[in-house]
Amino acid sequence: MSARKKGGADTGPSPVDRRKTGSKHHLICDGRGTPLKVITTAANVNDVTQTLALVDGIPPVAGRPGRPRRRREALLGDKGYDSDPNREELRKRLILPVISRKGAPDIKGMGKLRYVVEQTFALLHQFKRLAVRWERRTELHDAFVSLACGLICWRRLQKPKNG
Repeated sequence: MSARKKGGADTGPSPVDRRKTGSKHHLICDGRGTPLKVITTAANVNDVTQTLALVDGIPPVAGRPGRPRRRREALLGDKGYDSDPNREELRKRLILPVISRKGAPDIKGMGKLRYVVEQTFALLHQFKRLAVRWERRTELHDAFVSLACGLICWRRLQKPKNG
């Protein structure tokens, strides 16, 4: 009987405890906190490397007559997403990057906007299976993430509108 390898694909050293491996979620959401795209990577992957993958993974926005809109007008991000090449790529895609620069004071009001993303992470991690990754296979974990995002969206649609 041989010992099994711990972890799996998309796991790496935890930034907090290097002895342990882990993974993390990168998330992009709209202004109301509806998750649009989630990517699972190793715990030691920088956020800035996933910026364009998140933006390119956003599905078309339906609802208005005509061709569905594929791109958002602006992208808000914290200092973890500060990168001049990413800013240029976003501008090429006609997306205004509103990203704090490293070493500079924070953009005023960014905390209120960042709260929306943190709230979406909290909703996602209410599903206990996603808070701590138990699946060895990334595709299984990503399937549970997609299911959780679908449930979050469905619950928002079910809320009665007061007014």
